[in-house]
Amino acid sequence: MGIGSQGKALLATDLNEYVRQAVRVVDRALDEWMPRPPEVPAQLASAMRHAVFPGGKRLRPVLTLMSCEACGGRVEDALPAACAVELIHCYSLVHDDLPAMDNADLRRGRPTVHVVFDEATAVLAGDALLTYAFELLARHVPDQDVLRESVLELAQAAGPAGMVGGQMEDWLGTGTDGATEARLQRIHELKTGALLRAAVRLGAIAARANATQRNVLDRYAESLGLAFQITDDLLDVVGDPQRLGKPVHQDEKKLSFPGVLGIEKARRRVEELVAEACRSAAALGPAAGLFQQLARYVAERNR
Repeated sequence: MGIGSQGKALLATDLNEYVRQAVRVVDRALDEWMPRPPEVPAQLASAMRHAVFPGGKRLRPVLTLMSCEACGGRVEDALPAACAVELIHCYSLVHDDLPAMDNADLRRGRPTVHVVFDEATAVLAGDALLTYAFELLARHVPDQDVLRESVLELAQAAGPAGMVGGQMEDWLGTGTDGATEARLQRIHELKTGALLRAAVRLGAIAARANATQRNVLDRYAESLGLAFQITDDLLDVVGDPQRLGKPVHQDEKKLSFPGVLGIEKARRRVEELVAEACRSAAALGPAAGLFQQLARYVAERNR
């Protein structure tokens, strides 16, 4: 049961099993499609692979595959987009960890790219992952309409009106002056939510989903993205760095939901958002269970 080769469906109804199967498929494709020497300089290739493998939760590509299947599409149709969105995510982590940004030494329990290599290599590896994501799409999505829509969706989500814009707002929001829940929500809708929303949209695009299906997935992703970010903020305050695989208390000088709302109110907000996500997912029919399990996992995770 499940996918042993491209062309079969991920049939699991249990989230853990679905994720296990999906991650295996995504990792296999990433390993095959990532550039290697002599096509690219050896140090650059090594730094890119260090950023991508071993992966973290692979939440975004899992969402892309889930959304595609929920809309009646095939795994192999969504796989290029799933890999592309993960490369964008990995690039953003490499740059987030740089000394000029969060100055983090650990990521996923291992030294960060700039620590293993050097700062210049980390900058270039992040640049390479960002641009290669679009090359991967162009090489592996044969349908020109699907390709055009996918490229636009991913570029908007990752760019100045999406993730990068959110990172800029987050950087400018360092400190507590003018801190409000609405402002903080806006930052994280861009910084985190835009790429999560793109992940589900890319799956829908690959499946050629109808407007109703896309609207349902959009509502689900909006609630899930904010729940994910608030949980991230909470883990930065109360999480175990050993489990997280990265330092905690990194966000003390930035706007955060625990800082603005307090820990208990932030936790209640997560519960509300998970409930909203589960209600939205109910409209997905037989696929609803997986999406609901994923929403609950986001609230309960410890890493």
